[in-house]
Amino acid sequence: MAFRSSNPVLGALNRQGNTAGGYQQHYGQQQYEQQQGQNPYAQFGQAQAGFAQGASYFGQQQVQQEFQQYAQAPGQMPLQTTVRAITIDDVVTKTGITLGVIIVSAIISFIVALRSPVAGMGLLLVGAIASLIIVLIATFGKKMQSAPITISYAVFEGLWVGAFSQIVAGVDVAGSPAMGIIFGALAGTIGVFVGMLVVYRTGAIRVTPKFTRILIGCIFGILAVVVVNLLASLIAGRPDFFGLYSGGPIAIVFSLVCIVLAALSFLSDFDSVDHAVRAGVPAGYAWGLALGLAVTLVWLYTEILRLLSYFRD
Repeated sequence: MAFRSSNPVLGALNRQGNTAGGYQQHYGQQQYEQQQGQNPYAQFGQAQAGFAQGASYFGQQQVQQEFQQYAQAPGQMPLQTTVRAITIDDVVTKTGITLGVIIVSAIISFIVALRSPVAGMGLLLVGAIASLIIVLIATFGKKMQSAPITISYAVFEGLWVGAFSQIVAGVDVAGSPAMGIIFGALAGTIGVFVGMLVVYRTGAIRVTPKFTRILIGCIFGILAVVVVNLLASLIAGRPDFFGLYSGGPIAIVFSLVCIVLAALSFLSDFDSVDHAVRAGVPAGYAWGLALGLAVTLVWLYTEILRLLSYFRD
């Protein structure tokens, strides 16, 4: 039996776990609208991060075509390995470490961006490009057991998230009420994560091959819209040609769709963790599972933050 994951990192992890014997979505192309109007350097970051997102999702779809499940057929004995098998505790611990590094890196990046917009833009670009490259290396380079790969991703992703948060929220050196939308986005992300975990554990929504195919198709559709928007913007010489990040009705609907897809992606992520544990893949793959979960969490956070920014004023 075979199943697929909508997360590129977890998809590659499942494929590599099978071979061993046992995912970036970046949504960085943002509006970056400050209270006094659009910021030019942020608009440049929007175009760059849009390209990173497109490249990330292109890599995701290639992985999906070769995906194989961890678990064996019913009644079949788990594959024997010479190393310790993965446990839920392994995944929780590695995910906690990964998120901790992202948070520390994001705080540093946020402070730098707060005091120097130019430096903040540099951190946003470096973080977006480097984290994308690392995800692609992990996905296609079969580095899913590598702690340095996952930690490196966390460092650069944190740089991107911190600068992104400062720009989108429009927080200045003196502080502003806009800081509240960052905490709102964090609370929303935690709430959605816990809610989807409950949904998965209760079986309210079951992760079936059909569910996964539909989810992958929807994510691919989002990619297509983003890429077309980017190309149209370049040709017309007008940023955000279709208004996906303008704060208008189209932008709000687009953000809501992305939030729903990110939330549903958690179900696929949880299912991958379940199959990894049941199949007894090596414990080192917990780093790959942590990386996959982090990709989805960051995606959800950025989408919620962007949606809240539309209602800031």
